[in-house]
Amino acid sequence: MKNIFFGKPAGALISFGLFVSFILSGCGIYKFKDVSIPPDVKTVRIKYIDNKARYINPQLSPTLTDKLRQKVVGQTRLRQSNNDDVDWDVSGTITDYSFSTAAISGQQVATNRLSVSVHITLFNQKNNETKDFDVSRSFDFRSDQSFQQAEASLMDEMIKSLSDDIFNKLFSNW
Repeated sequence: MKNIFFGKPAGALISFGLFVSFILSGCGIYKFKDVSIPPDVKTVRIKYIDNKARYINPQLSPTLTDKLRQKVVGQTRLRQSNNDDVDWDVSGTITDYSFSTAAISGQQVATNRLSVSVHITLFNQKNNETKDFDVSRSFDFRSDQSFQQAEASLMDEMIKSLSDDIFNKLFSNW
C-alpha cells in the first residue's frame, strides 16, 4: 500500500500548494494596492480632521490628518489636491477622546484606557455618492502614568492605528 502523505502524490500536492501560496503572497504586495478604487477616480482631497471631542488633544488632529494624507498619496495612485473639483472629498471629525478605567486589581485601578473615535465622510463627486463610517480604537496604559504621560507615550500608536483603520475603510467596498 502506497503512503500518499510521503509519496510522489503528496510531494506534488505540497509543491503545488507552496507555488500557489508564493504566487498569492507576491500578488498581495501589488494587487491589493488600488484594487478598490474605481479607475475613473484620480484625485482626492483630505480635509483637516476637526476635533470636536469633549477633551481635546491639540496634537491629534493635525498629526492624524498629515499621516492619513501621506498614507493615501504613498499607497495609492491618487493625487492629493486642495481644489474643489476632486473626485473624492474626504472629511473627518474626532468625536470622542476619553479616559476610563480598564481594570481593577485589589480595589485599585490597575489599567486605564484612552478611547478615540473618528467619524469620516467620503463624498464621491463622480457619482454624487456619500459614505459615512466611524473608526474607534482603545489604548490601555498603566495606572501609574498620568493622562499626559499616557497621551505622549501612546501618540504614535494612536496615529498609526487610526490612520490604518481609516485608510482601510476608505479603500474597501467601492
